[in-house]
Amino acid sequence: MSRRHLLAISAVAITAPVVNSLMSPSAHAAPGAAAATPYEQRFLDLYAKITSPGNGYFSPDGIPYHSVETLIVEAPDHGHETTSEAYSYLIWLQAMYGRVTGDWSRFNQAWETMEKYMIPTHDQQPTNSFYNASKPATYAPEWDQPSQYPARLDPGVGVGADPLAAELKSAYGTDDIYGMHWLQDVDNTYGFGGSGKTPTYINTFQRGSQESVWETVTQPCRDDFTHGGRNGYLDLFTGDNSYAKQWKYTNAPDADARAVQAAYWAHKWATAQGKQAQVAATVAKAAKMGDYLRYAMFDKYFKKVGDCVGPSGCAPGSGKNSSHYLLSWYYAWGGALDTSAGWAWRIGCSHSHGGYQNPLAAYALSSYAALTPKSATGKADWALSLKRQLEFYRWLQSAEGAIAGGATNSWQGRYATPPSGTPTFYGMYYDEKPVYHDPPSNQWFGFQAWSMERVAEYYHQTGAADAKAVLDKWVNWALANTTVAADGTYAFPSTLSWSGKPDTWNPSNPGGNAGLHVSVVDRTNDVGVAGAYARTLVYYAARSGHTRARTTAKALLDGMWTHHQDARGIAVPERRADYNRFDAGVYVPGGWTGRMPNGDAINSSSTFTSIRSFYKKDPDWPKVEAYLAGGAAPTLTYHRFWAQVDIALALGAYAELLEGTR
Repeated sequence: MSRRHLLAISAVAITAPVVNSLMSPSAHAAPGAAAATPYEQRFLDLYAKITSPGNGYFSPDGIPYHSVETLIVEAPDHGHETTSEAYSYLIWLQAMYGRVTGDWSRFNQAWETMEKYMIPTHDQQPTNSFYNASKPATYAPEWDQPSQYPARLDPGVGVGADPLAAELKSAYGTDDIYGMHWLQDVDNTYGFGGSGKTPTYINTFQRGSQESVWETVTQPCRDDFTHGGRNGYLDLFTGDNSYAKQWKYTNAPDADARAVQAAYWAHKWATAQGKQAQVAATVAKAAKMGDYLRYAMFDKYFKKVGDCVGPSGCAPGSGKNSSHYLLSWYYAWGGALDTSAGWAWRIGCSHSHGGYQNPLAAYALSSYAALTPKSATGKADWALSLKRQLEFYRWLQSAEGAIAGGATNSWQGRYATPPSGTPTFYGMYYDEKPVYHDPPSNQWFGFQAWSMERVAEYYHQTGAADAKAVLDKWVNWALANTTVAADGTYAFPSTLSWSGKPDTWNPSNPGGNAGLHVSVVDRTNDVGVAGAYARTLVYYAARSGHTRARTTAKALLDGMWTHHQDARGIAVPERRADYNRFDAGVYVPGGWTGRMPNGDAINSSSTFTSIRSFYKKDPDWPKVEAYLAGGAAPTLTYHRFWAQVDIALALGAYAELLEGTR
């Protein structure tokens, strides 16, 4: 359930299979291959920096860190954590490397690394066999403020039936889930993994829409009551009469969909080289991941989708009527650690954000033979999802062209009554900022670029008119708010502000959303978003012939290459005024006491830093300390893994599709 907001550099000796024996990348070109073009060479040069052992992007196990730098707080609360997002970008990076060089071993190794470290093994999800698909989970309301937690479990509220469990078991012969958990403490900084640097599954966000990363209490996914309070960390989040030692994982659907997207391109590119057999086994695993990803299409408690009001008034679903067919913010699963007294649960998510949709992945899973899921209804579900996602974009498109927030089947996360006049999409309620409010979830332009890049890829592959209609309007808006100076420096939207609402969706006669508006609050030269934005323009221009999209894509890539390169990649300084929240209070109920693995006390006086005292030993801590004492906000330069890969992929896409065109 990743959340995005808008240093110490530790040199690590890396011996990981993904990056070891790294020669000059050009030395890995396929025998007889043509020399790299200028933009392919840029891709290879940046690839070499990303994968160089001395640059610190990877752990000794070959796991990509969220960032090279350790002092960073955004979605992860430490730089040497990682996300399913980072793993999916690693897979895509190695797919592009295969396209450029003809070497597919690294793509396969990337998937193996992800599978080994980010998909829980059977021993890590040991009690799925006890799961009862007719009673997937016990209802608990979501509340607005962390101070309203723990949320009381209410077994009296009816929940719907899970229609996926039986067919997935039939298809794959297991009760276990094949999906990534979203957050991992790679170096075991917190200590939940015991001694040493064992990569360990952790979680943060658990307490409603207003809980920012600064207000979280980091907890282990395997809660055996070794740390925390008398019930581990469980009674900070849910209220119950008794607590059992348990495991629990949360999936970020955009990351799993991105892994599928990367596998699609790997198969396309390998096939063009006559090497599809080299990636076939990995691509089949991607199809399996896509099959399980359908859990993200369902209401949290499998209640019927549409006009769903009241925990008991909203009817439990049956069959597929609890599916909204969109990529929601998460799905999650868990169960008992005690296999002799087992139980297990699964939930979907009622909240869907425009920034998480991926029509290219839906297209691949419904229309591309190598990615056809094994299950009985997986292909059909993804075909309907493709249609629904494209409708969703059109419904959320503002008068200017940007894509607004999203929709929910559970107002306020507790099936509350929405305000009168709230527009709907197949009975789901418009939500300007679904899932989280601090900061508002749809103020970041990065979600626009990420999501529209997927639409552009789908359009590039199919020429679909409905995708082109959305892109035509979006690209014109984005370009109108983008500047490139004579020296190659650039700026594009950063923070967005929203007003008004869309029209209620009518599939046979969509409205024009004349009352839904976006404005640009400020602009940025952020390099990761620039990479995603440039890729959007590349795929759109390659199919449409749009001249300004092509020239702006090149200008963004050239501007970054000319102005923002350094020894580790491409990066720009960032002023972090939000770091005044390092001393922000973290809500802990009065009387609740416990300890983090390193001994940090958890109580009603806790702050973000007091339960993360390891930050005070970070080489960049003095910059934060001076700020907290009244000095200037610190300026730091970050090398986020996803950002470097987004730029590298943009260079590779430009080389493939537009280099040499006029």
